[in-house]
Amino acid sequence: MRYFRPALSLVVIMTLALGVIYPLLVTGAAKLVFPNQASGSLVHEGNALVGSKLIGQHFSEPKYFWGRPSATAPQAYNGAASGGSNLGPLNPALLDQVDANIKALRAVQPQETNSASTPVPVDLVTASASGLDPHISVAAAKYQVARVAQARRMTPAAVEALIARFETEPLLGVIGESQVNVLELNRALDGARDE
Repeated sequence: MRYFRPALSLVVIMTLALGVIYPLLVTGAAKLVFPNQASGSLVHEGNALVGSKLIGQHFSEPKYFWGRPSATAPQAYNGAASGGSNLGPLNPALLDQVDANIKALRAVQPQETNSASTPVPVDLVTASASGLDPHISVAAAKYQVARVAQARRMTPAAVEALIARFETEPLLGVIGESQVNVLELNRALDGARDE
């Protein structure tokens, strides 16, 4: 009993300190300093929740920009099943999947921009490590300009101006690459008018 009571007291104190008090302090500080990010960077339209800036969504209509493919199951962009496909670069299943994604993209591209010699940006045909990536590269967005412009009866210049408006620069100017959030870009497209 001499050893049991201090050990039990220590377990209770550490559980309260590290399992209750510390998480509440960190969460409270995060909500105070970064309220939007701490709440999941949620995007609302009126009172309706339409998504998060941090989790990709599946867009398949030609009038929308398409994001990276998702490797999550049982449905795409499933936050509870975040993770890549674990297929190696030489795995035939991955090569078949990439080939199918390239064919699907080329099938919806306008004829005048649909050339076998035009390379498809890699982020449009491969899933990210999390399977939830909400961004695409600027090159991937520009690859889709002709299709989106044609589907919305907009000029390619107007669509490219929207891409430029939502383009984010690399962190500190050097880490990563310029990218575009697909959900934000598609929401802007729904509200855009060709000039």
